[in-house]
Amino acid sequence: MSDVASEIAGALFRSGCLKFGMFRIKSGALSPYYIDLACLLSSPKDFCCVADAVADEIKRIMAFDRIDRLASIELKGALLLPSIACRLNLPCVVVRKAEKKYGVTGRIAGGTVVKGERILFFDDVVTEGMSKVEGIKPLEEFGAHVDTIMVVVDREQGGRENIERLGYKFRALTMITELVRCLLQSLYISEEQADAVLDYVKKS
Repeated sequence: MSDVASEIAGALFRSGCLKFGMFRIKSGALSPYYIDLACLLSSPKDFCCVADAVADEIKRIMAFDRIDRLASIELKGALLLPSIACRLNLPCVVVRKAEKKYGVTGRIAGGTVVKGERILFFDDVVTEGMSKVEGIKPLEEFGAHVDTIMVVVDREQGGRENIERLGYKFRALTMITELVRCLLQSLYISEEQADAVLDYVKKS
């Protein structure tokens, strides 16, 4: 298990982002765990840990690929995005889930997307990946080129495969199975909790 996975696992657990129990997720299915990165807002040290790890990974990507701007979709990924952008000295925008009808209208908040820009799209987690594809559409409609989709946690339920099948590069800081094994090794969770998640992923 990587040092990054251990750091992220500890940060998400300590801050209450990673919860165990039984939760209904966006797709309507039941899950033995839930990830809510909004909880990082109440834990500055853990927030910085995650933001630093994301920024470090993007720096590695930038060593080979040009990135002109970062983007995310409201809400969870957008909460981290400005801090990550500051660490990298990159502009960023947030894609609204619905078009704003008053003031500065449209689905893009935070700036103007320029034709030909190369954008890295960031979000908190990926399940099946379709919400990421939806979030990218308004950027591409402005003529931007999205190479890479990056998340903090891959739930390992087909998202990576769906995204790569559409021609995008995919990066995840960690996978849920990595996180669970790190937490079990650190005695943060019980074998029963770990097995429930690992079995769930296998059956997904």
